[in-house]
Amino acid sequence: MTEVLELAKRLMAAESVTPATGSVFDRMEAMLAPLGFEVHRFTRGEGAAGTPEAPVENLFAIRRGPEGSKHFAFAGHLDVVPPGGGWASDAFEPEVRGDLLYGRGAVDMKGSIACMVEAVKHVPAEAGTISFIITGDEEGPALHGTRALIDYMREAGHQPDLCLVGEPTSVNRLGDMMKIGRRGSVNIWLEVEGTQGHVAYPHLADNPIPKLVAMLAELDALVLDEGNDWFQASNLEITDLEVGNPAHNVIPETAKARISIRFNDEHSGASLSEKVMAIAEKHGGKAMPIISGEPFLTPPGEFSDIIARAVKAETGIDPEPSTTGGTSDARFLRAVCPVIEFGLVNATMHKRDEAVAIEDLSTLSRIYTAIAKDALA
Repeated sequence: MTEVLELAKRLMAAESVTPATGSVFDRMEAMLAPLGFEVHRFTRGEGAAGTPEAPVENLFAIRRGPEGSKHFAFAGHLDVVPPGGGWASDAFEPEVRGDLLYGRGAVDMKGSIACMVEAVKHVPAEAGTISFIITGDEEGPALHGTRALIDYMREAGHQPDLCLVGEPTSVNRLGDMMKIGRRGSVNIWLEVEGTQGHVAYPHLADNPIPKLVAMLAELDALVLDEGNDWFQASNLEITDLEVGNPAHNVIPETAKARISIRFNDEHSGASLSEKVMAIAEKHGGKAMPIISGEPFLTPPGEFSDIIARAVKAETGIDPEPSTTGGTSDARFLRAVCPVIEFGLVNATMHKRDEAVAIEDLSTLSRIYTAIAKDALA
C-alpha cells in the first residue's frame, strides 16, 4: 500500500492542468524506465496557451515480451481540470487525512495511473508485452492527445490486443461498474440572422429571436430514440442562448444558441448534424456542428470476463457492464483494439477536495495486475 500511495502522491504533486506538459511526464518516465519500459515522449500542437492548438505532451511506453506474445495496454491521462477554490488544503499538495488521500487528480486519474505502474511490477516480463498510452489532453479539446498517440502507435507498429482505460468508473464502491461503451457527443452552434431596427417599427426590421425560439422548440421536442439493450436513450440539451442586446428599444440583428447531443449507436454524429441543420434551415437559420466522438460498444465477452474475474477476486462483487456517463479517450482507442474502462470511485472527480480511499489504491493495483496477467495468458 505504501508504494502505490507514494506513486500517486508524486504524480498528484506535479501541477498539470490541461494541457499538461513537463514535470508530470518527467515523473511518469522516471517510474517506468526502471521497470524495463522504453519511453517515447512527444509534443503536438503549436498554438498559443488557452487555445485548442496549445502544445500537448504525450507518452507511449512499452515493455516488450517474447516474440509473438500478446500485447496488453493501459491507457489514461495525466492532465487534470483546474482546482477551483475552497479546498481544505492545497490541491497540488497531496495530503493524507484519515483513510483518504486528497488532491486534484486523486481519482481522475493520477491515482489509477499509479495503480497501473504498481501493477506492472508484479507482471513478469516473459508474460507478454505491456504498454502505457498516456496523454496530457483528455480534459481539454483532445485534439493533440490520444489521437496523436494512435498515429504514433500505427507508425511504430505497436498494436495492442486489448486496452484498459483507467477512468473512474466505480459509483458507490470500488469495482461496482465498468464501462464497456460510451455514447457519442456532438455540439452544435445555431444562428439566425435578422435585420436590426426600432421596436416601434417592426415592419422595417426582421427579428431573429422568434425564429430561433421556434427552432429550439422543435429541437427540444425531438424524441431521438428510446434507447436499446446496452445504451440509454439519446438526449438533446439546449446549453446556451445568446442575443447580447443591451438596448430595450432595438430589435437585434442576430440570435444564437448552442445544443449538445449525447447519442447512442442508433445514430452517428453526421446523421444527427444533418437532422439539426435541416431544422435550422427550416427556421431561417444555420447550424455548425462539431462531433466530439462516436458511440462505441465492446460487447460483453472475453475481455469483460477477465475484468469481472479480477474484480470479484479482490472485492467479492460483480461489476456491472455499463455505457452510462460522459465521453473519454476510449472513443478514440476503440479504433485500435477492444477497449474497456475500469477505475476508482468517481464521486469526487472534478470537485473540490477530490479524494481517493487509500485502501482502494492498493486493491485497484492488485486488480490491474490480475487483469494484465489474464489478458496476456
